[in-house]
Amino acid sequence: MGRGSVGSFARRGRATALGLAAGLLAIGMLAAPPALAGKKNDTLQMAYDQAPESVDPYFNNVRIGVIIAANVWDTLLYRDPVTHEYKGQLAKSWKQIDDKTLEFELRQGVKFHNGEEFDADSVVYTLNFVADPKNKAVTQQNVQWIEKVEKVDKYKVRVVSKEPFPAAKDYLATTLAIHPAKYYKEAGPKGMNAKPVGSGPYKVVEHIPGKSITLEKFADYFKDSPRTQPKIGKVRIRFIPDRQTQMAEVLSGGEDFIMHVPKDQAEKLQTVPHLQVLSGNTMRIVFMQMNTQDGGPAPQLKDVRVRKAIAHAIDREAIIKNIVGGGAEIINTICTPSQVGCTQQGATVYKYDPALAKKLLAEAGYPNGFELDIHAYRERNQTEAIINYLQAVGIKAKLNFLQYAAMRDQVRANKTALVHQTWGSNLVNDVSASTPVYYGFGADDVTRNAQVKELLNKGDHTIDPKARNELYRKALVTISENAYSVPLWSLPVYYVANKEVAFKPYSDELVRFWEMGWK
Repeated sequence: MGRGSVGSFARRGRATALGLAAGLLAIGMLAAPPALAGKKNDTLQMAYDQAPESVDPYFNNVRIGVIIAANVWDTLLYRDPVTHEYKGQLAKSWKQIDDKTLEFELRQGVKFHNGEEFDADSVVYTLNFVADPKNKAVTQQNVQWIEKVEKVDKYKVRVVSKEPFPAAKDYLATTLAIHPAKYYKEAGPKGMNAKPVGSGPYKVVEHIPGKSITLEKFADYFKDSPRTQPKIGKVRIRFIPDRQTQMAEVLSGGEDFIMHVPKDQAEKLQTVPHLQVLSGNTMRIVFMQMNTQDGGPAPQLKDVRVRKAIAHAIDREAIIKNIVGGGAEIINTICTPSQVGCTQQGATVYKYDPALAKKLLAEAGYPNGFELDIHAYRERNQTEAIINYLQAVGIKAKLNFLQYAAMRDQVRANKTALVHQTWGSNLVNDVSASTPVYYGFGADDVTRNAQVKELLNKGDHTIDPKARNELYRKALVTISENAYSVPLWSLPVYYVANKEVAFKPYSDELVRFWEMGWK
């Protein structure tokens, strides 16, 4: 298979998608969609393909859940998406007391959507609850560094880490939403999912799990927030798994905004008069996870030669050119290049070499290849291209395409072989939010190398930047040498929106409804 081609299977998939897109374009143009419908009703209509298993930010890690959380809840700190400067959000000011303690002076006069007053109790209860392993937060990696949160007085708290944790402020500025203490004590995570309550620029007015969620701008959002006051009155998000249905909806005017549109379809939609197409590279990385644990469904993956063969079988440049697009870049380590501590220095690079892949498989005792399953939950066209490349060297991979939560549970139950993963680090621009999730002996680690775990753990708790970077580098090099996974590319996002929507994409892949407006 030559460079620049993604094979007959992927070509057929692309042709089908293009045919459908072309048909939808014709329908859209003939239908003369009501392009101002959302603007007239002051309601932004958005569709997304994955439904969050919970709207409570600590019990979800699907991207749409992260987007909802950022709009409905506030965090102690705010990180500017362009300058990366920290500003006070629910905290007015902060100071480092010692290597493990941050003290926060809290804002007064902030109200939650249900009228409950924000104070130290909300910070203390929320963070202590989710940091307790027995409460089983899905995003455990975001809170496991917290030892305790103490109330100093009504508007002052201290956050104490188990060990020095240099990335603490980044987590407190991005993923650690603060719940109203009284309501969260009564409702718990299930109640918070059913009737979410935050203090952010938008409040939830309706949540139909698995179907839709409707947000309304919070008229009493506090004026001193580093975030702007919301402009659009309502945002309704529908969970529509089928991409073609999403396309039909945005063409007909039934939806104003969709994201993660495949490259070829996004390019077609650029010709539709009432739509705009925006794209940009993001923090999200794409990689193939390979299960080397005892008892896994594909014992072949325990042989490093097989893992290296898989890495050499995939033409990353061709898939980027033909399918991914949007400024995607090849990565050679499992972290976002912009993250503190991420490096590709010294990493083994597996170039596309199908002949070498076949040779390695033969040396491992599989001259005719073998069969195994590959799990995925998004970017199906990319997965199908990968399957085609694997088949070309003799590995017949059967696709299991699932919703994210179902796929994650299969991974954690040791029931997956290859997994086409993507990871956006929950907005955190620090390597502690990426590599350790998959290699730090957490629930999603399917390789469990003790040396890698120790290096990552030391890196997470080392204050000196130079020493910290070197620990992460050694861990990343070890992962690459053992071919525990196949780093693929950074994932750009194509957004398609009604031309009346004012929207700016950011590299953190976060849709900031509070910044959006009507033209």
